[in-house]
Amino acid sequence: MHGGAWCPNQEDNIHWFEIDARRVTEFTGIITQGRDSHNESDFVTSYYVQFSNDSREWTTMNDGYSDWLFFGNSDKDTPVLNQLAEPILARYIRVIPQSWNGSCCMRLEVLGCPLPDPTSAYQRLQNEVTPVQYLDFRHHNYSDMVTLMKSVSEECPNITSMYSLGRSSNGLDIVAMVISGNPTEHEIGEPEFRYTAGLHGNEATGREMVLLLMQYLCKEYRDGNPRVRRLVEGIRTHLVPSLNPDGQEKALIAGSELSGWTTGHWTEDGHDIFNNFPDLNSVLWEAEDKGMVPKLTPNHHVKIPADTIAVETQAIISWMESHPFVLGANFQGGERVVAYPYDNHRLTKAASTSERDRAHSRKKRQWLAISYASTHLSMTYTSHGSCHGDDITGGVGIINRAKWKPITGSMNDFSYLHTNCLELSMFLGCDKFPHQSELVIEWEKNREAMLTFMEQVHRGIRGVVKDNEGNPITNATVSVEGVNHDVTTAVTGDYWRLLNPGEYRVTVRAEGFTPLTKLCVVGYEPGATTCSFNLAKSNWDRIKQVGTATPTMRLPISPLRANEALYKYYQFINRSWPCTATSPSACSATATVEHDGTPPPTVTAV
Repeated sequence: MHGGAWCPNQEDNIHWFEIDARRVTEFTGIITQGRDSHNESDFVTSYYVQFSNDSREWTTMNDGYSDWLFFGNSDKDTPVLNQLAEPILARYIRVIPQSWNGSCCMRLEVLGCPLPDPTSAYQRLQNEVTPVQYLDFRHHNYSDMVTLMKSVSEECPNITSMYSLGRSSNGLDIVAMVISGNPTEHEIGEPEFRYTAGLHGNEATGREMVLLLMQYLCKEYRDGNPRVRRLVEGIRTHLVPSLNPDGQEKALIAGSELSGWTTGHWTEDGHDIFNNFPDLNSVLWEAEDKGMVPKLTPNHHVKIPADTIAVETQAIISWMESHPFVLGANFQGGERVVAYPYDNHRLTKAASTSERDRAHSRKKRQWLAISYASTHLSMTYTSHGSCHGDDITGGVGIINRAKWKPITGSMNDFSYLHTNCLELSMFLGCDKFPHQSELVIEWEKNREAMLTFMEQVHRGIRGVVKDNEGNPITNATVSVEGVNHDVTTAVTGDYWRLLNPGEYRVTVRAEGFTPLTKLCVVGYEPGATTCSFNLAKSNWDRIKQVGTATPTMRLPISPLRANEALYKYYQFINRSWPCTATSPSACSATATVEHDGTPPPTVTAV
């Protein structure tokens, strides 16, 4: 593979692409495309097909008189299917290009079904993945998807709840499922997590992984799987299999083999949802460059500028704002890598952000990305390069999106800058829409990775912020020294802060309360460290009122009793306006005395 396609070595006189199915297979057809490239227009226009059972003797497909020449592509993007006149039983297959446009490069998919070999139990163990029998391994259209979700909810009513984020351009509900010990409401101290898929309707693997995950969690919870029970009872998990149901339907009409690279990618109105979010990076970074952060502009919950966005995007934003999400991931396709934020590239470094701050944030995101990539069964196998060229990850299966493919207005950056939630993108494979027979293998590749990443929501510190009377404080700001991004408390006063192991000085601030700082230690053992705060009320609001008020007492007296009036006035301001200023002149007040023309006296409170 090289540069988005298979391209043979130029010095070879004969070119072919050979597949070892590792067992006898019933081959039925071949689908070809050209190189996936913005700069090149390379595709194969014709080819021969050969078969073998031992890789030494080959038979070219023919009609009894001459070899069949299969016609290939006329452009680099459109998939072309050539069905075989009759299925061929063989172990090996070769595609031998005969003519091409540009360079000899192609993408291809060979269609076939492996046949059982009852004589070799070892071969079956080597080549087959044993599926979990109760899971539904097939591609689902919108109606089938909703039906499946309802069946899961009916099977596990005590731990599931379905709801809608909103509607798509065509009026389809963007359906979500919550899985938790108490699915209908947020519980104090329980973090909220999300998996989403289907931002691009033609990237089907993620949708099916989310549907398989909800089935798996339901069944394993009922069967008493201790790990799944900890996940369900310790996390409020939101699963959204299709954020772009209109695009999903469009891609499914074409099917997995012929949907192409872009069919259903966008919404009905032509938006790419993933990068249709308001650009908060520029808002924050400009404020940092001007030295306005954090005193004048906060480094969290950045306000949304006026933008035109898709109805699906607006529904997602409202959803993000409605739940105290801590961690999330969106599943995409077309590459095999985990991309962590920021997604937008910054040209200048903020003076208010130290290299230590940047390194800490980067290491935290890298840890989260590695937790998925390292437990995925093939994401770190990069010796053959990426889907579209050389390895871009250094062999670890993760990359910073801004250094890879920087984009403006991404869902991940928006989530981090506008809410408390850190979100990553999981690119599950080169094939955006694999044949449904491959879903069993995709599930085996991703199952452990999905569970492990969910468990990372318990990494760092958590706690509840209350006043001295035990009432929760909403929207308190939690700052960690060395981290240039704050989080806020939920309506119930609880918070979560994802952190790597270490010691941290944590400060909590809330309007009307005195700030409080604690040392919180994050260990290597599983589970977040509890670090709660009780804040004392501050007199600062009263002091600010003093600085702007001028108390007045109107006394109808005669000039002869002015001294008595001033004494009473002094008592009045001393009771209602205790001055705390360091300078007596700052505490001056005027008493207006009604009499016959004598100037009103002035007192100074000391």
